Amino acid sequence: MKVIRGAVDEMWSVMEQMVGSVFRHGLPLTDKIAARTALTNFVLHIHPVRVRRSWIRMSYTLCLGGLSFFLFIVLTVTGLYLMFYYVPSINHAYQDMRDLQFVVTFGGLIRNMHRWAAHAMVITVWLHMARVFLTGSYKKPREFNWGVGTVLLLITLLLSFTGYLLPWDQLSIWAVTVGTNMAKYAPIAGPYTRYLMLGGHAVGDATLLRFYVMHVVGLPLIGFLLMVVHFWRVRKDGFSGGL
Repeated sequence: MKVIRGAVDEMWSVMEQMVGSVFRHGLPLTDKIAARTALTNFVLHIHPVRVRRSWIRMSYTLCLGGLSFFLFIVLTVTGLYLMFYYVPSINHAYQDMRDLQFVVTFGGLIRNMHRWAAHAMVITVWLHMARVFLTGSYKKPREFNWGVGTVLLLITLLLSFTGYLLPWDQLSIWAVTVGTNMAKYAPIAGPYTRYLMLGGHAVGDATLLRFYVMHVVGLPLIGFLLMVVHFWRVRKDGFSGGL
């Protein structure tokens, strides 16, 4: 009996240690604990302590930055679902898209959500950049964050471009062919850039695999890290009051 009680006490001690590592301050039963919890709470410190009411009006921000981030989350969730049924091979890609559209449960819904969220994200990011420019929110001390936002716009366009090839139909193949041929005419590094993108001299299996890896791993990871930096700089620099 003592052995069982000792084991139970040890398990209870481990549970208390685990819970304490997550909830470090316990329930805010006193003013002291409540103040300590507020001071160390991440959610309460994402945004500046105080901002002018005019800066967060819907008519001023249009919520375009938040909408862009929300659409990124939608694309991540729906993209993970699509990855379960998609094989990045020229022998399977098109048929997998057809199966997603007509065979897989909720496949057509998820694919259309992914497609239209991608279009909407390109639009909202463009509008967000235009709003920041027209209101003068790129000025000192926000020049660095403006540069980060410009790179995020480029990554959004590259995500759209790399995802365009994945259905592997005639429209996507020829669109990527035209796009990479345009890259070929860039000064000095043009031909090398095209070869690096295609993995050869023409759109093929290597191209599909490269675009897939960049679309589901490389670009989203870079974009997420830059979003963290972007949000951090908004927190540090504060909101802009416009021109």
